[in-house]
Amino acid sequence: MKFFAIAGIALSAISAVALTTPAEAQQWPARQVRLIVPYPAGGNVDSAARVIADRLQAKLGQPFIVENKAGAGGLIAGEAFAKMPPDGYALFVGANGPVLFAPEIAKREAYNWKRDFVPITSITMTPLVLEVHPSLQAKDLKEFLDLARRDPGKLTMASPGQGTTNHLLSELMQSTLNLQWLTVHYRGNAPALNDLIGGQVQFALDQISVGLPSIKSGMLRALAVTGSHRASWLPDVPTFTELGYKDFDGQTFTGLFAPARTPAEIVTKLHDTLAELLKDPAIVEKFNALGSEAVSMTPAEFTSYLEREDAKWIPVVRKANIKAD
Repeated sequence: MKFFAIAGIALSAISAVALTTPAEAQQWPARQVRLIVPYPAGGNVDSAARVIADRLQAKLGQPFIVENKAGAGGLIAGEAFAKMPPDGYALFVGANGPVLFAPEIAKREAYNWKRDFVPITSITMTPLVLEVHPSLQAKDLKEFLDLARRDPGKLTMASPGQGTTNHLLSELMQSTLNLQWLTVHYRGNAPALNDLIGGQVQFALDQISVGLPSIKSGMLRALAVTGSHRASWLPDVPTFTELGYKDFDGQTFTGLFAPARTPAEIVTKLHDTLAELLKDPAIVEKFNALGSEAVSMTPAEFTSYLEREDAKWIPVVRKANIKAD
């Protein structure tokens, strides 16, 4: 009888919590909300988080605090986030690496976005640009590919790190086009860009936001950009797609996620609020200045996008046998 009494009390407690959840969800947010960023302060993802944090706070009336939790390519933050309560008071501002690639590259079942995360909306899309040092005898994509075919293994590429979108796009190009070059991995965009400008390496597949100042100044030459349309920052540079290479459309996204089982009311409220904010010309301009495009998807659209990206890039990780440093 004692066992059944304890079980009954426990069941009642669980039921009480379940009954209070809709009311709590309706009142959300009633206190401070944390935005978990899996990178140090100062990068694209951190900047995106800070832009939306300020506006969400103004719109919803509670503090939205950015919390940087860097390490292991985003794996540390992602693993911690997957265990957080699904109450809407801890959210994840993620990108391709931490959301899609990190567990696969680390060969650890730390978390799985399909099981542990609720996609709320995309925030930004940042195209990549194929940029070369001016000394390289390639004025367009065709000349670059001809050069790579003529001297297999001779070209050197600067990568900001193992398992980044930049690295994966490079591996996909080599595999698809039967090319070969040497990839030099750096610890971040800054040292990779410095060596490219200095001529220690010959080209990069870089986020436009990183390479744009050097391209504008003439220190680097842009040959092609990713994405479905030409980038407004480089309107004279063609896309890979219009040049006949539709598979090379990798972009870096930032997006907002909640833990699995977060009430639908909270997810809907966050999506609707952000969708409105991301249409604000001031927000659009802020992201434009960062080299990114403000893009809002519904939860269903964002989930479908992530599924397509997952199906495209995880096989690249496995085929290239990419592992954590």
